[in-house]
Amino acid sequence: MDSRIVEALVLCLLMATACGDKGSGKARSCLDIRHFYTGKGFSLDGVPQSEISGEHLRICPQGYTCCTSDMEDNLAMLSRGEMEGLLKDAGRSLQVSLGGQFTAFDGYFLELLNQSATTLQETFASTWKSFYSENSQVFAELYAELWHYYRGSNINLEDALNDFWAKLLEKLFSHANKQYSIGDDYLECVSKQLEILHPFGDGPHDLKTKVTRTFVAARSFVQGLVVSGEVVRKVSQVPLSQECMRAIMRMNYCPHCRGMASARPCVNYCSNVLKGCLANQADLNTEWRHLAETMIQVSDRFDGPSGVDVVVLSLPYRISEAMMAMVENMESTNNKLFLACGPLREKSVGGTETDISPKNEKVSIEERSANSANKLVQLVSDVTIQLRNMQPYWISLPRLLCSDRVATGEGAEDRCWNGMTRARYLPEVIGDGLASQINNPEVEIDITKPDRAIRQQIMQLKIMTHRLKNALNGNDVDFQDTSDDSSGSGSGTICNDEVCSRGPQFGSPVTERPVYPYPPENKKVVKGSVSQNLPCVVTYLISLLVLLLRLR
Repeated sequence: MDSRIVEALVLCLLMATACGDKGSGKARSCLDIRHFYTGKGFSLDGVPQSEISGEHLRICPQGYTCCTSDMEDNLAMLSRGEMEGLLKDAGRSLQVSLGGQFTAFDGYFLELLNQSATTLQETFASTWKSFYSENSQVFAELYAELWHYYRGSNINLEDALNDFWAKLLEKLFSHANKQYSIGDDYLECVSKQLEILHPFGDGPHDLKTKVTRTFVAARSFVQGLVVSGEVVRKVSQVPLSQECMRAIMRMNYCPHCRGMASARPCVNYCSNVLKGCLANQADLNTEWRHLAETMIQVSDRFDGPSGVDVVVLSLPYRISEAMMAMVENMESTNNKLFLACGPLREKSVGGTETDISPKNEKVSIEERSANSANKLVQLVSDVTIQLRNMQPYWISLPRLLCSDRVATGEGAEDRCWNGMTRARYLPEVIGDGLASQINNPEVEIDITKPDRAIRQQIMQLKIMTHRLKNALNGNDVDFQDTSDDSSGSGSGTICNDEVCSRGPQFGSPVTERPVYPYPPENKKVVKGSVSQNLPCVVTYLISLLVLLLRLR
């Protein structure tokens, strides 16, 4: 054989051997990951000093690696804990914002109610004098009922208002007819004539309409804020699945095992991983948006001539006007009551007719100050902005959580970590929600098994939205009493376990697996790193070709 041919073959053999050693990376030190691993709080026991063959890996690509199976397991658990922490932090931020809106509106509304009660007490004491001092409890009970209703107690507001007017009728009739002996049975008959005789004129009907609309809207609105915060809290605590844990580990820490600590995930790769992990959460999106939109509509009713502050602050004036209407027509009212309930027997001694005409000036309507009006406008504006901002929350989580961890800058798409190596990520970004995950190349999910805890929260959102829509029409909402809520959350129980568990079942059985751009993680396709050896093989062939051409 020609000596030059022998020389060429020997040279190529030496180059191939050198390339093979370099491609396998057997001599590469694991110093970087040893520092990284201990920095995460793990022991160095069993951590390799230099790269080892990676046939044992179950999550990361099976090329030469600095990670053992135990390290892989530890980093996978760490990945899940870190991601669950980030989800709770994101949820906690939204909870704080919703809680702030609740505190602001709740404080303002209770301030209005207290101001109204104080106004009634002060003005009625001077206007209705002895009648008020003898019957102040009737008015105190009305405000107590309004307070408890707003706070979520199981009170029928219309019945509470009807009871107030019935008691007030009894007290005014008794006070105006002290010369008669009036028993409880007779007073019961008197109260039953309320709807027939209308002794207070149109005042009770007008007040009931305005108060019911205002208090139903206010109560459902604050309950909506509380329920929203509770949904965020509960969903943010839903644990991530095993498949999600593996996918996050592969994205975050497999580059360290491969000696690519500086490689950051490709943008679309991170999106697919987290869209798969948060697929059930994304299914909250539709009902979450419906709730926010309906709450915005309710909040729009709080300002204006029939706004919450006008109605609450005018209560003393409207009650006094209705009482005056009855007093002015007391003789006619008495005659009708005597006819309906029978004549009364005068007391033998000590009974004298009492003048209950209001003294001094009439009770004036409480004018809302400029500060009060501005405060309400600001409250409505703030809560509207917050509700609009929170609408895309559940489908924006993947983008939010990926924003500070993905590769950025010029050329980053070609040098980012794609789950296998540092290169461009080829698959397209999938859609949001569980049904879209059948084509997710990064997270294996059974779309026929939606998360039950999250489906319960979707049902909560539906129920709350339904009640808010009723509130828009002035219809009472049937909240259960939350005063004894042992959890201390104040949200109340808005659906029982039977109703909540009957959430819709989504998806259909998976009949065939999607085509993956990379081999599935559980198949041992290679025992070394083909991507590392390939350049050396090409170099070997080129060198051989050049030498043979020189020999011609």
